[in-house]
Amino acid sequence: MEDSFNTHLGKRLRMRRLSLGLTQTKVANAINVTFQQIQKYEKGTNGVSSSRLMQLANFLKVPITYFYEDFSGYKGESEAENSSSDSDLNYSFLVKTFSKLSESEKTKVLQILRNAVNLKETG
Repeated sequence: MEDSFNTHLGKRLRMRRLSLGLTQTKVANAINVTFQQIQKYEKGTNGVSSSRLMQLANFLKVPITYFYEDFSGYKGESEAENSSSDSDLNYSFLVKTFSKLSESEKTKVLQILRNAVNLKETG
């Protein structure tokens, strides 16, 4: 379960870093580690200590609970194998593209998404 959580935390870390448009080096410098350490955190290779998690949460401006959101516990190997890295690449592309939009364009995209949710709810 520990490895599964490390992977989950790493994905959440990467998602937040990319959404803020930060490099691994910028995050690493902020918490006084190497960018390679951030890579290991994001891949789930290394676990994050509680003090590092606090530093990351503060720097990334999220509550510590952000890293625990959507963690459903242990996933078997077959489920892990089915999750595609393509979805991570697509998410990365979307984050980068969204971050390049003007505030006006971002507002319009968010409104479209809100409208799509409302359509789905009303049928």
